[in-house]
Amino acid sequence: MISEAIGAACKRIIDAIVRTLARSRINPNVLTFIGLLINIGCAVLFGYGKFFAAGLLMIFANLFDMLDGQVARLRGRVTQFGAFFDSTLDRYSDIIVYVGIMIFYARDTVAHSTLLVALTGLALVGSVMVSYSRARAESLNIACKVGFLERPERVVLLIIGALTEIGQQNYFLHKMPQVLWVIAVLSHWTVMHRIYHTWRELRETDRAQVEAAQIKLRSAQSGEKVIGTDYSVQN
Repeated sequence: MISEAIGAACKRIIDAIVRTLARSRINPNVLTFIGLLINIGCAVLFGYGKFFAAGLLMIFANLFDMLDGQVARLRGRVTQFGAFFDSTLDRYSDIIVYVGIMIFYARDTVAHSTLLVALTGLALVGSVMVSYSRARAESLNIACKVGFLERPERVVLLIIGALTEIGQQNYFLHKMPQVLWVIAVLSHWTVMHRIYHTWRELRETDRAQVEAAQIKLRSAQSGEKVIGTDYSVQN
């Protein structure tokens, strides 16, 4: 009951913001670009170790990520380039945030950790590959939304990890390393799931294509032998 009330209140607030932005006639692509700039600010804060502030700013940044598409739909400005632009800048936003975290753990401070630098790098690669595997599958006309660690889940995890980096040592605080472990493992698990799903979807089509290609190849080879025999007889 309480969660439904909170959800309804948040929806009303977001809808009001969307309507206001739509009336302002701002280009939805501008909102997408502003979201990227805010994520760059998040990366800078992460690099300086200001994780809590970075987490708060990430909430604001991803609000823009939700708004651009809704504003585009409300204004009838949904375009193929807009979808491409949004997807491309989302990848930049993902990467730059992880780079900021890597810089922090690579710096010569008490928090320096080669392990966490490598772990963040693995999380970065996994995050990019989750998006790439879906895009590549969809280019083959395969719906590939399987897996449970898509971008919204990864963003929420990073925000939770960042907001726990505050105050004194406590069991419930300072959970960014654990969050990075979860993202690093589950993002690659999601990629494997999508590879398997795409293989299953294409298995019959690929088998038919291979069989057709082999039949064509055998026919061509058989034709070459016939031509060779005829030529030798003529001589």
